[in-house]
Amino acid sequence: MWGMADTTFTSRTIGITTGSTQTVYDLTEECAAFLREVAPGRDGLLNVFTPHATAGLAVIETGSGSDHDLLAALGDLLPADDRWRHRHGTPGHGRDHVLPALVPPHATLPVVDGELELGTWQSVVLVDTNVDNPDRKVRLSFLG
Repeated sequence: MWGMADTTFTSRTIGITTGSTQTVYDLTEECAAFLREVAPGRDGLLNVFTPHATAGLAVIETGSGSDHDLLAALGDLLPADDRWRHRHGTPGHGRDHVLPALVPPHATLPVVDGELELGTWQSVVLVDTNVDNPDRKVRLSFLG
């Protein structure tokens, strides 16, 4: 039999205001602060989840234009026009409900010695194209 690891699970929901424009919101610092509090020196996994039908999570480079490029690419793939069957809210809002099929509402990331194991330029971001809902929740869960 394998040795029993000291397994813990801690979870917290944070509120994010994304505003009234399409947004790529960097969550990396919120994730790091959560891990500093609940997982100092520990190894495990951080799961990031947003319980919204019109938002997703991604791991991308930010600050060099990639966040704007992501929104532009999503605009090309999912135009904000009247083609969508799901119709309410802002014109083209149906595309926001397709977004999680391309940008999933979850990400699971390795944690080593209490810190996210991200690449040099990687950030954890909330992708929100829904301009009708500026208030979002994100659940951070550490399994150590």
